[in-house]
Amino acid sequence: MVDLPAKPGVYLFRTSSQRVLYVGKATVLAQRVRSYFSSNPDRAMIPELVERSDEIECIVTNSPHEALILERHLIRQHRPRFNSMLKDDKSYPYLALTKEEFPRILYTRNPPENSWRWGPFPNAKAAKQVIQLLRRYFGIRDKDCHGKEGCMARHIGLCKGPCVDPDGYPKVVRNVRKVLNGDASDLIEELGKEMDEYSKTQQYEQAAYVRDTIKSVRSVTNQQVISSKVYRECDAIGLGVKGDLAAIVVLHANDGVIKGQETWPLIYGGDEGDSVSRFIVDHYVNRKPPKILITPVPISDTIHNWLNERREGSVDVRVPMRGDFVTLKNLARQNAMMQVERLANKSSGSLEQRAADDCAKVLGMDSLNHIVCFDMAQFLGESRVGASICLRNGKPSKKEYRTYTVKGDAMDDLRMMSEVVERWMKRVDDWPDLLLIDGGETHLSFISKLLEENGVGDKMQLASLAKREETVHRQNKDDIILDRRGRVLVYARDEAHRFVNKFHRKSRSKKRLSDPLEGVSGLGAKKLQALLRHFGGRQGISHATVGDLKTVPGIGPSLAQRIYDSLH
Repeated sequence: MVDLPAKPGVYLFRTSSQRVLYVGKATVLAQRVRSYFSSNPDRAMIPELVERSDEIECIVTNSPHEALILERHLIRQHRPRFNSMLKDDKSYPYLALTKEEFPRILYTRNPPENSWRWGPFPNAKAAKQVIQLLRRYFGIRDKDCHGKEGCMARHIGLCKGPCVDPDGYPKVVRNVRKVLNGDASDLIEELGKEMDEYSKTQQYEQAAYVRDTIKSVRSVTNQQVISSKVYRECDAIGLGVKGDLAAIVVLHANDGVIKGQETWPLIYGGDEGDSVSRFIVDHYVNRKPPKILITPVPISDTIHNWLNERREGSVDVRVPMRGDFVTLKNLARQNAMMQVERLANKSSGSLEQRAADDCAKVLGMDSLNHIVCFDMAQFLGESRVGASICLRNGKPSKKEYRTYTVKGDAMDDLRMMSEVVERWMKRVDDWPDLLLIDGGETHLSFISKLLEENGVGDKMQLASLAKREETVHRQNKDDIILDRRGRVLVYARDEAHRFVNKFHRKSRSKKRLSDPLEGVSGLGAKKLQALLRHFGGRQGISHATVGDLKTVPGIGPSLAQRIYDSLH
């Protein structure tokens, strides 16, 4: 670690195949990276991360703030398995205003680079309703009509753009930005009066529609329910965790009331502080941070300073221990725990199934709900073993895991794998969608020939996965370098590797601990007891010569020689 710079930057843990496992930022790279190798790591996931990594890449930046932005970009690019990430973050929409002469409002999942943007919004329906409302009340345009006379939006009053009031349009844009930045009190007051008018004239359906519209505005600009005088423009973040799934809840408060919550699913990386910090960066990169931010754990000075810059003012970040803010913090945590339970019950298996479906599309297959993967292990020609694992709908089916001890004389991976695959074929009842083997093109060709010789080549598809660049090889098809859509194959290969290595260690340990006399042909329990009585124990037997062994009743010359050979 002596060659690492004492400067701010980003570090990446990589495997030998250049797969990124973790991305982190640091104010001082040398100190931060060194902390991963301390005897008492501060996070549970660190020992596994260090064990699985082969190298650490560092990128120096000019400031901690630049490191924060670069870290976020690299996490979205590489999607490392040890980082916490928003689940399906790309599926949430944004609202954006283009920065052209006469800006347009857009509902999009990919906002233009040069635009004002708000979101992402977990409630897509509410976001669409707010766009309709902004067009109706302010006349913000939603497409580039080039001032054509036949523009329908102009004639029905939904657009006050360049062909209607070019001089007044900048004010329209300012009002829309004001609403989207959270100051919707004037609009809500006007909608409230409209709802009251409908109620007085007994137009209850219209009144209910306006009521729902107010709810949508509050959902996007955040307003509503439990009161306290200290709640003045503050957000409270709560985190709930269940396995590798988490939920983050954000409660918004202003003008003495707690507002409706937003819920965000999260793929949990094993560290609460890391998860909360990354969510804060993702959440406030496209929206203005509040004056007060309540968090379940402290955040770094780098993120705090970044929040101040985003707000263009001071953000008071607190981890309260007493008072009304503790009530708010606990409420956020309780809601997060409730939401993660709902997510776990609602989407159990959906992440794994989605991974399997994504990979099926990459491979051009109809489905990939049943995968069997093989791997081999040996040590200097000893303890030659193999193993197969099974994935059903992207999840491990451990009752279908199998281990194999190689019985033949083969010492190379190709012939050993051929033996265990052939033994597997003879007992299989349910053919998988894909038979995956750990290896390259040579392995693929060898096993493909074996399947054809046994007449089962058409029962399933065959592929090999090479560790270098995570490349998938298939017969008569182009190679594929996997991205995150092929993560189920990488998981299957890694799981097979873990399982065969576990069996291999167990096999080697058993051989080291086993009694050499147990393998002597012709030496049963009674003759072994006679030997023990005659020589007073195993140590006496080990020091006996062939002549000494022949003096024991029932031990002939050939058996005495075999006993002696097994001990020496």
